[in-house]
Amino acid sequence: MTPLVRSVRSADTLTRDALAVLQPGFTGTTAPDWLLRRLGEGLVSVGLFGRNVADPAQLAALTGRLRAEREELIVAIDEEGGDVTRLEVRGGSSFPGNHALGAVDDTALTRAVARELGRRLADCGINLNWAPSADVNSNPGNPVIGVRSFGADPQLVARHTAAYVEGLQSAGVAACTKHFPGHGDTAVDSHHDLPRIAVDLPTLQERELVPFRAAVAAGTRAVMSAHILLPALDGEHPATLSPAALHGLLRAPATEGGLGFDGLIVTDGMEMQAISATYGIERGSVLALAAGADAICVGGGLADEDIVLRLRDALVRAVRDGELPEQRLADAAARVRALAGRTRSAEVGEGAAPAPGIGLTAARRALRLTAAGPYAPLAEPACVAAFTPLANIAVGDETPWGVAAELARLLPGTETATCTAEAAAAAGTAALVDGLLTAAAGRRVVAVVRDVHRHPWMADALSTLLAARPDTAVVEMGVPQAPPRGALHIATHGAARVCAQAAAEALTDQRLSPGE
Repeated sequence: MTPLVRSVRSADTLTRDALAVLQPGFTGTTAPDWLLRRLGEGLVSVGLFGRNVADPAQLAALTGRLRAEREELIVAIDEEGGDVTRLEVRGGSSFPGNHALGAVDDTALTRAVARELGRRLADCGINLNWAPSADVNSNPGNPVIGVRSFGADPQLVARHTAAYVEGLQSAGVAACTKHFPGHGDTAVDSHHDLPRIAVDLPTLQERELVPFRAAVAAGTRAVMSAHILLPALDGEHPATLSPAALHGLLRAPATEGGLGFDGLIVTDGMEMQAISATYGIERGSVLALAAGADAICVGGGLADEDIVLRLRDALVRAVRDGELPEQRLADAAARVRALAGRTRSAEVGEGAAPAPGIGLTAARRALRLTAAGPYAPLAEPACVAAFTPLANIAVGDETPWGVAAELARLLPGTETATCTAEAAAAAGTAALVDGLLTAAAGRRVVAVVRDVHRHPWMADALSTLLAARPDTAVVEMGVPQAPPRGALHIATHGAARVCAQAAAEALTDQRLSPGE
């Protein structure tokens, strides 16, 4: 009977370890029964998304219910602030985001913003944030990073990444610095396809890795891998599945050219097309664990019990078939449990008083105004022409953006007209702008653009509008790569709600308090 008992115990341990390395999501604002049951069977992490959040009280009740089932639990969320927000997914973020903080370039401000964001997360029972983005936005055409990056200079990105990690973790929330080894020099979104970065290793060391070294030095508890192919490092596998990237670069000691990171390695979402369309989620998860990842993030798109069971069984089967060393799975599970225990016991240090206005302060400081000549502030209702690009998946289309709502608070009666690439293609640029001018009905126009340098249709429409109405003010809420244009040009360095409020204040020469 003894061998049978050992076999059953071993099987149970293997299953628990396989569950422990998963970071799944779910749908709804209450915990489903299947999730609570799996927590009892060994699941250690849960990932939250905008669909799980109604308000802080509901979120705190949800995380409290999860911890009633398992006290030492990682509750993770993708809350970057700025364009990527889950806490305020339906109203827009109270924090301006990385690019705005980089534009200000005050590390004390970045640290304070991250601390306040962390305090709000901790109050809701969240103890792991899949942030900050440490990507160097070296490719202006990048479709997925952009304002999520602190900037294009590696040293600037490094100092603000470190400050963000310090601020967030001082509030008792573990940082998960991403997207290792750097997603900034890509023209492809890994949600849709596998990006390829054709740089040599010296460039990687001098550019992409600089912020990650700073994050490791600052004590980041976790690092998230990117689904990107770097042939100079590994010609076959994307970083998430590459032993050379995870074990050989991220884990290797500095004396061997590595980063010497000893914390938790988390994968980016495994259902993203860069992995799922190439390897499949089950096979990709096995390869990621074998390469050195500790936690498998899944649930942004696939968020039910079936995916948890599929991945659990795939990992168990891989161990039994000899594809995944049992010790590697055990080590990964141990790292997850260690972070769960550490974050449970973490306490916010002294001086973590609420700072509700810090995000708006940062957004105001991030504004860059360029006037072609004297510009009279808006004093009457205006017409906002919102040139709206297709939202990338990381940002989503649930979160509102633009200045119309905030401008209408200051100038009631302000209206908006939305322009899209599809409308421009269907009607033609001239007809599109004629429609805008008709909607304006003689009122002053505010054109709102987002990464105008990446969208030819948007640039053409803006040129046509400015030719007809040179008194138009232009608000750029993406990366201000294109030269400033308009009677007044405002670069907000992000599309968060507070960025819109700061821009509306500048357009009208008025100020509102955060609660007005």
